[in-house]
Amino acid sequence: MRITVLLGGVSAEREVSLSSGLRIAVALRAKGHDVICLDPAEGVLTRETERALLAAGVGSAPPSLDALAGLSSQSLSPALGTMPEITDAECVFLALHGGKGEDGTVQALLDLVGVPYTGSGHLASALAMDKHLTKVVLRAAGVATANWMMAPADGVMDAEEVGRHLDWPVVVKPSKQGSTVGLSIVREPGELAAAVTEAFKYDDEVMVERFVPGQELTVGILGDVVLPTIEIVPVKELYDYECKYTPGMAKEFVAELSPEIESKLADQSRRAFAALKLGGYARIDFRLDPHGQPWCLEANTLPGMTPTSLIPQAAAAAGVLFPDLCERIVQLALTNRDRLRL
Repeated sequence: MRITVLLGGVSAEREVSLSSGLRIAVALRAKGHDVICLDPAEGVLTRETERALLAAGVGSAPPSLDALAGLSSQSLSPALGTMPEITDAECVFLALHGGKGEDGTVQALLDLVGVPYTGSGHLASALAMDKHLTKVVLRAAGVATANWMMAPADGVMDAEEVGRHLDWPVVVKPSKQGSTVGLSIVREPGELAAAVTEAFKYDDEVMVERFVPGQELTVGILGDVVLPTIEIVPVKELYDYECKYTPGMAKEFVAELSPEIESKLADQSRRAFAALKLGGYARIDFRLDPHGQPWCLEANTLPGMTPTSLIPQAAAAAGVLFPDLCERIVQLALTNRDRLRL
């Protein structure tokens, strides 16, 4: 099958996307597919470039905003719909993270040109990318999510009001970013302004959310299958960008939970998946408080597929090796090709 892997792009998660996409390409070639790697920022990757990028891996920090701005100026994204690497593909495997790759923009373009692609449709992608709208939908669907506030456009927040509504500590994060880019834990009022300013560097909307103490858990969904719950224990207090993508900076393992909590997590994950109109595969992130109550943080429509990413680990725990996982995701895309993409 002719498959084009879209990877890289110009979001703050560019390096993560490159790592995900290159691993996917290797896995799909091992399954006998004809695979091209296409970076919207720099074009088709040669095999030599692929090998070099794969060896480089993900850095301990995201690319600078200046570097991303330089890539944006030469982006091929507006022409993607006319490129033969897209129009001649039998399936596009979306390995983009953040930005226009995960916010429904690319999905809508692929719908227009009629090419099947992996993951959720354009509406679901846009909805899940916006953390504020995600939480509104989750709460309406009966999925527990922590209280939150949105920062005003000028970034000036009344710390006393934040403390009164949410209590301390709080989590400050860009509303439409991933990989904890621009995220901070704020423990006292005096730290709030700087955290909001930092988050606004990465997005035009910033969320302030009640911090939930407890275990960091994630639940993968593959088609109609709920994968084993994975627990994450970072070496630092915050499961940040460095901990996510640096080997040895976090322990990830199948969570040992009571049947009652496992059932509750599976139910909440299925509710979130359905309410957000997700498709194909996704990862739903939770915090489990000391009272055994799971709180949904967000949904990832194009979860990472790097060596340290969580969906591959959950699939492996269910007996699904990485090449088979990638093949299954492609088959789900083809199964859904004739359905209305939302």
